[in-house]
Amino acid sequence: MTEQQAIEALHSLPRLPGSGAALTRMQALLDHLGNPERDLKCIHIAGTNGKGTLAAMTASILKQAGYKTGLTISPYVLEFRERFQINGELIPPETLGELTEEVLDAADAIRAEGGEGPVEFEAVTAVAMLWFAREKCDFVVLETGLGGRYDATNVIPAPLVAAITRIGLDHTELLGDTLAEIAAEKAGIIKEGCAVICYPEQPEEAMGPLLTAAADAHTSLIVPDPEDLQHLRCRPLENYIDYGGYRVMLPFPGKHQANHAAMAVEIALTLWRNYGYEISDEAIEAGLREARMPARIEILQRHPLLLLDGCHNADGTAALASTLSEAGYEGNLVGVIGLLRDKNHEKMLENLAPCFEKVFTVTLDNPRTMTAEDLQAEAKFHMDAEAEPDVAKAIRKAIRYSDDHNLAGVVVCGSLYLAAQARPLLLQLAEN
Repeated sequence: MTEQQAIEALHSLPRLPGSGAALTRMQALLDHLGNPERDLKCIHIAGTNGKGTLAAMTASILKQAGYKTGLTISPYVLEFRERFQINGELIPPETLGELTEEVLDAADAIRAEGGEGPVEFEAVTAVAMLWFAREKCDFVVLETGLGGRYDATNVIPAPLVAAITRIGLDHTELLGDTLAEIAAEKAGIIKEGCAVICYPEQPEEAMGPLLTAAADAHTSLIVPDPEDLQHLRCRPLENYIDYGGYRVMLPFPGKHQANHAAMAVEIALTLWRNYGYEISDEAIEAGLREARMPARIEILQRHPLLLLDGCHNADGTAALASTLSEAGYEGNLVGVIGLLRDKNHEKMLENLAPCFEKVFTVTLDNPRTMTAEDLQAEAKFHMDAEAEPDVAKAIRKAIRYSDDHNLAGVVVCGSLYLAAQARPLLLQLAEN
């Protein structure tokens, strides 16, 4: 099976299960594959926002410490193979083809026995676990796809560390209507014997379920102390921090990313204190400095500004707006925005409105997209908005408008699907 055949075969699987949330399908699949999950030492990450960045920072630290480290990312931005990485290298195309074929053969065997085959994310997760186990990774940094309790990744035995990033209102149709309900689902990754690291500015409503889950698992929450986190003087849209003596210029702008860096430090220290793994101070600082993740308030050009962010819910847009405001860009930018229909559009647009003098709304290459016209109809209540369905044309119009009106630059945001479409074009524009 070629790489392209593997990707098409995985995409052809159902996106969501037909029989509700359960881990039985995933466990059956791994049983047929020899249970690779039992050979993995995991750092398991759940939460609404920031999972990918925290995962990237953690994996980078462990790589710098000399450990062979697997990393899963969901969703990918530029290419499918981003979902599977070891020490920053993507899975080889031929390996993806071979392992996908193996997983799909196991799925066929399950169906032949009268069982239910896997959905797409379950099959993808099985491919990752097979690869990491066969490559004998020292650690695996495992990002949940959706929720926690019934997420396909949660078939693993107790992880070394469970990390919970900030909880917000997203995927409410599946996870619950309140922060407490969503937190209870995310807390499902907390198991007996694991350490737990929590985001330092967790909403109060979410803390109750997290504390309860930790108590039930006879463990406690480690929460970075905000007083130990200092924001040092630096240029706008830079992020120079000192957390407990670890002084680093982070590659990701925003105070929320400083919080993720503090979590990554605590994960590394916990692996040392609780389990005896050697992770030097130098590895921690180098790992934070060298971490990479596209489309997380990513600056592709500074003058004029070209910035890309995959923020895809209300908390994500609030973090972007706060970061731009603190950097002095409020009201001095042009936006290119695309959103999915099943998101909280009104709150997202309300958060973003102060950032932009004008926005161009686009239609995403996704069946769940809002059309540019529908998005413009909503956006016009918050800001000057013009519909331009084509992403490339919208970006060029935004740059032209910014130049003509002497504004600071252009920000493309609203969805990781938009980020995937826009990033190659933005990189090309930044190079010219």
